[in-house]
Amino acid sequence: MNTEIELKLALSAEDLARFAASGLLGEPARVEEQRSVYFDTSARDLHQAGFTLRIRTVGAARIQTIKATGPGASIFARPEWEQPLSADEPVVDRTTPLAAVFDLTPDDLEPQFTVEVERSTWEVDQDGTRIEVVLDRGMITSGSRQTAVGEVELELKDGDPKALFTLARRIEAIVPIRFGVMSKAERGFRLIDAEQIVFKAEPVELDREMYVAKSFRTIALACLRHYRLNEDVLRVRRNPEALHQARVSLRRLRSAISLYRDILGDAESERLKGELKWLAGVLGRARDVDVLLTRQPEPELRERLKSARSARYADVFEALDGARGRALLLDLHEWLHCGGYLSVAPAELREKPVVDFAEAVLDRARRKLKKHGRALAKVSDEQRHEARKDAKKLRYAAEFFATLFDDKRGARRHGRFIDAMTGLQDRLGTLNDLVSGPQVLDEIGLEGHPDAETLVLHTDKDKLIDHAQNALDDVIDAKRFWR
Repeated sequence: MNTEIELKLALSAEDLARFAASGLLGEPARVEEQRSVYFDTSARDLHQAGFTLRIRTVGAARIQTIKATGPGASIFARPEWEQPLSADEPVVDRTTPLAAVFDLTPDDLEPQFTVEVERSTWEVDQDGTRIEVVLDRGMITSGSRQTAVGEVELELKDGDPKALFTLARRIEAIVPIRFGVMSKAERGFRLIDAEQIVFKAEPVELDREMYVAKSFRTIALACLRHYRLNEDVLRVRRNPEALHQARVSLRRLRSAISLYRDILGDAESERLKGELKWLAGVLGRARDVDVLLTRQPEPELRERLKSARSARYADVFEALDGARGRALLLDLHEWLHCGGYLSVAPAELREKPVVDFAEAVLDRARRKLKKHGRALAKVSDEQRHEARKDAKKLRYAAEFFATLFDDKRGARRHGRFIDAMTGLQDRLGTLNDLVSGPQVLDEIGLEGHPDAETLVLHTDKDKLIDHAQNALDDVIDAKRFWR
C-alpha cells in the first residue's frame, strides 16, 4: 500500500522564493520550461466524465497525456496514457481510451486553459530513501483570467515512506506548508467558472473489492481534501459557510476514525482524534457566533457580536498557523500513509473486503442510534445531544459507503435514508440550539444584554422533542440500503 506516495505542498510566491533560496536541496538536477494546453469539448464532456487531455511542450518535444480520474476510470487497466505528437492537435483515435467512452474527433476539442511553469527537479537521498522533488512556479491562464502556480511535489521513488515526511518536515522548518489537494487541471477548470466560495463534501469513491485499510485511507484523505478546500477559501474570504464546512470535514474525519476503530488499534489514532477535536472546537466557537449573527440582532448588539466574531476568528487563524495546527496536518498525512494500523491490526480485519465491513459498521451505528434515541422525551439535554452525535455518525457512514451499494435498489433506498436522516438532524439541531444559544451568549458576556432574548430560540420544546422522536423513528423504520 505504501510504495506509491506523492505529497503536494502548496506555498505562497514569497515562501517559494525563500525555499528556493534556502539551499536545502542544493542545485537542481534540471530546470525546464513547460507549457501544457488542456483540451475539452465546448460542453466540457471530458471533464464531467472524469478525464483530462493535455498536450505538454518541453523544448521541441510534445507529449499528449490523457488521465482518467473519475468513476469511469475503473473500466480501464491503467489511469494514464501518453504518446508523442508531431503537432499541436490532439489525437483521439482508437489508440486512446476516449474512443471507448466518447464519439469524438479532434475538431470537437478546443483549448480550455494553459499552464506555463518553470520546473526545477532534484533527486534527493533522505536516510537512504530516493525522493524526487519538483518545484513548479508559473501561471494558469484562461482568456483574461489567471492564477499563480506555486507548489513543491515530493514523490517516493524507492525506500521507506517515513523518509518522505522527514523531508517534508525539513521543508516546513524553513517555510510554512499546506497540503495541496487540487491538481493543475482542477485549478484550470475552476478558473473558467465563477469563483467557488464554499465546498461541500464530495462522494467517496470506494469499490466492493477494496480492502478495509485502503478504504479507511481513501475516506480520510477525502475528508482532508474537503477541509483544505474550505480552509483556502476561509483564509481569503473569512466566509462563514467555508468555516462551517471546514468544521464539518473535521467531524467527518473524527467519525471515520471511530467507525474504523476495529482496525485502528494504535495510540496515534486516539491522539490524532483528540487533536482533531481540539481544532474542530476552535472552529466551532467561531461558528457559534456566526449563527447568532444570522438571527437579525439589533444594531448595537450586532456590533458587539461582530466584535466577538473577530476575536474568535483570530483564534481560528492562530490555531491554523500555530505549531500545533501545522503539526496536526503533517502528522495526519504521515499516519495515514505509514501508521501502525497498516500492519498492526489483524490481517483478517484490514484485508477483508470493505463491503462486509461497511455492512457491519452501518448496522452497529444504526443500533446505537436506536438505543440512545428510544425515548427522547424522558432523557436529559445531554443524552439527547449524544443521540444527535450518533445520528451524525450514522449519516456520515451512509455517505462514506454509498458507492458500495449503488445498484438501482440501493441508490433508491439510500436517497430515502438520507432524506430521513436530514429531517432528523434538522430536528435535533434545533433542540441543540435551544440549549446552546444562551450558553454562547454567556461565554461572550452578552447574557444580560437587553436585546439578548431576540437571539434565543423560543419554541415549544416538548413539541419539538416529539417531532424529533418521530423523525428518529422514521430513520429506524427506513429500509436499509446496505441490506
